[in-house]
Amino acid sequence: MKIALVHDYIREYGGAERVLKTLSEMFPQAPIYTAFRVKGSTADKEFKGKRVIESSLAPILKIDNFYSPLRFLIPVIWKNMDLSGYDLVVTSASWYITRGFKVGKNTKVICYCHTPPRWLYGYGTSVGFTKYWPVKLYAAIVGHFMRMYDFTSAQTVDGWIANSDNVAGRIEKFYRKDAKVIYPPVEVEKIIRATQNLNKEDYFLIVSRLVGAKGLEEAARLAKKLDFKLKIVGETHGFAGVKRELESLSGGNIELLGRVPDDELYGLYGKARGFIALARDEDFGMSVVEAQAAGTPVIAFNGGGFKESVIAGETGILIDGTDEKTMAEAVKRLKNTKWDREKLIANARIFSKQKFVTEIGNFIKRYA
Repeated sequence: MKIALVHDYIREYGGAERVLKTLSEMFPQAPIYTAFRVKGSTADKEFKGKRVIESSLAPILKIDNFYSPLRFLIPVIWKNMDLSGYDLVVTSASWYITRGFKVGKNTKVICYCHTPPRWLYGYGTSVGFTKYWPVKLYAAIVGHFMRMYDFTSAQTVDGWIANSDNVAGRIEKFYRKDAKVIYPPVEVEKIIRATQNLNKEDYFLIVSRLVGAKGLEEAARLAKKLDFKLKIVGETHGFAGVKRELESLSGGNIELLGRVPDDELYGLYGKARGFIALARDEDFGMSVVEAQAAGTPVIAFNGGGFKESVIAGETGILIDGTDEKTMAEAVKRLKNTKWDREKLIANARIFSKQKFVTEIGNFIKRYA
């Protein structure tokens, strides 16, 4: 089969890009079509040597952060991409919709959906633009037309894959489509090998892009109030001012590490006393699984994808609130509990890269 991959854009390297990288490893001859690619970015470095084809509007979109206010051009971006020469198109879709391109009469389209665009459907987003009334008005006008486009283009997809039950529910709600749940690929075995002989140190860890709707500022404030050490790994994203807020909170208890190589990251996972994830409605959350693969228990908000990846009392603690009292009790309980590394690892293996590759391959066979 002649296969093409499609992805929102190539800029920051996060969970969605890890999925794309695995897909590109599965189909090494498949080119990657994308709205734009920022040369030298963290994501760009991961796809070095791959054939990446940008949209005709890429020169405009990649200027500063124009891709965000110019989101009304999304239908034009994808419509101008001609993929009619391919037998199968696999899209990796979330923020930028990533559908609506030209296909041939016999072309099959499979969408791996990280989430329907959060900004279109009232979910918390990385940038709180709508707190400014001109932007709120702009978003309301653009959003109305983009929701129509989002729904219409969703009907052209032959097969849907969701990254969690949480997202599968959104796909059914907003697109009226059933989706097969295939969890994202986590390098579980690599993490296990890298962390098997490490000793725990007295700090907690967060791994996330420095964006809003992730609970980062909340966790940092709690670290200072409750006097526990917190390390945060992640890079900035778009217009988000989260990094400035975290820097203002940083001090003896909080350390911002930026993005680190995977081998260093695995060490941070393995040595951490616990992992913290406070996003209120995370789509899935690969970092929570990575922590468990490293034998590190998790404190996570009891919502979104965390409910699927954390076993309360066995691999972590699910909390219904993030107030000071609740967090203090969770931190104390985590420190006083003897966690079973083998149970943490066994749960992480449910979300392994090997399992992802097998399930994606079986799904695609339906359309071969």
